Amino acid sequence: MGDRPQLAHLEHLGDATKFSQQIHALIPKCSLLENFSPAEVRLLAHFMDVYRAKPGVEVIREGDGGDFMLMIVEGKVEVLKRDRWNTPQLLAVVEAGRTLGEMSMIDGEARFATCVAAETALIAVLDREALARIIVEQPLLGAKILMELVLMLSQRLRHTSQRLLGLLDEQSQRTVNAL
Repeated sequence: MGDRPQLAHLEHLGDATKFSQQIHALIPKCSLLENFSPAEVRLLAHFMDVYRAKPGVEVIREGDGGDFMLMIVEGKVEVLKRDRWNTPQLLAVVEAGRTLGEMSMIDGEARFATCVAAETALIAVLDREALARIIVEQPLLGAKILMELVLMLSQRLRHTSQRLLGLLDEQSQRTVNAL
C-alpha cells in the first residue's frame, strides 16, 4: 500500500502496526475508534500505512479523485475549500484523532477540500482496497469499521443540515427585516 501516487511527496514510514499504541491512545478523540479494543486497533493498523507530512504540505487536494481516508496520529491539518473566486478559505483546523477523506474513500468521488499540514503531522492511511481486504479477512472488524463510518458520516450530515438551517433562518430574517 505504500505506493500511493497522491502521497508520493510524503515520507512513508511503513505500515501502522508500530504506531498501534499511539493510534489506540487517540480513542477518546477519534469517533471512528471509540468502540475499538487495543487488539482491534492493532489489527486495523496492520491494514494501514503511516506517512509524515511537513508543515505546509498538502495531504489531500480538492478536486483530486480519492480512494483513501486518513487519520491524524500527530500534529494538525488545515482544511481549506476554494470559494467562488477560487480563493482558499479555511474551514477547520483538525487535530490528532480526527479522520479526513472518508467520503471519497467510500464513493471514489473528487475530494471536497484541500488538507494541508499546519505542523509536522503523522497520518495513518486506509484505502478502499485495504478496507475490502478487512471485510473479507476480518469480517467482524470490517462490519465494525463500516458501522462506525456510517454513524460518523450521519452525524456530520446532521450537523451540516443544522448549520444550513441556521443560515437559511438568518437569510429569511434579513429578508423580513429588509421589507
